[in-house]
Amino acid sequence: MTTLRTRTKICGLTRPEDARCAAEAGADALGVILHADSPRTIGLRDAAEVFSAGGLFVARVGVFVDAPDAVVEEAVSRLALDYVQFHGSESPERCARTSAPVIKALRVGDAFDEAEIMPYMWLVAGVLVDSLDPRAQGGTGSAFPWRLVEGVAARVPLLLAGGLKPTNVAEAIAQVRPFAVDVSSGVERAPGIKDHAAIRAFCAAVSKVDDERTHP
Repeated sequence: MTTLRTRTKICGLTRPEDARCAAEAGADALGVILHADSPRTIGLRDAAEVFSAGGLFVARVGVFVDAPDAVVEEAVSRLALDYVQFHGSESPERCARTSAPVIKALRVGDAFDEAEIMPYMWLVAGVLVDSLDPRAQGGTGSAFPWRLVEGVAARVPLLLAGGLKPTNVAEAIAQVRPFAVDVSSGVERAPGIKDHAAIRAFCAAVSKVDDERTHP
């Protein structure tokens, strides 16, 4: 499951101009938060504008937390989502009945056991690992010890999140070898307001470490 090219997902987008910058910087996927309790949440109309600004060749990801089936399916239809990201307590069965491919987020704390991934292995397109914070579902800006997921990317398409930023993403990729990296707060000036220079620096750092792995 390892890859020599690490995909980049810019998440928590709320403004078309930020999506446009991310796409131009080389992001492979754009994510919008469709969960009312998030400081980065946006409605379907605004999400459509964000995705439109990203262009035709960047994957669209909608992030949900324990949302009703009807809410998820409406978003899939209206936004033409390429992936649904579940960031709550969704069961493997819940993931399996979703019409779009699913990315299942799991939060990693000191007691994380790789076995938590196993029930989802053949039912989802990928697994995202993020930092465990009892006060928030994501976007905390805190990193977890990457050693806890070393080797996981060899068995499942792994998306690495949690405290990533331009200055540490290369080290994270070198240690975990994920299929993709996911960043939100690490390229922000304020929740939902992206820093364009930071987006470009993040994408450049990912490209640089991939080049170094390909041509050592």
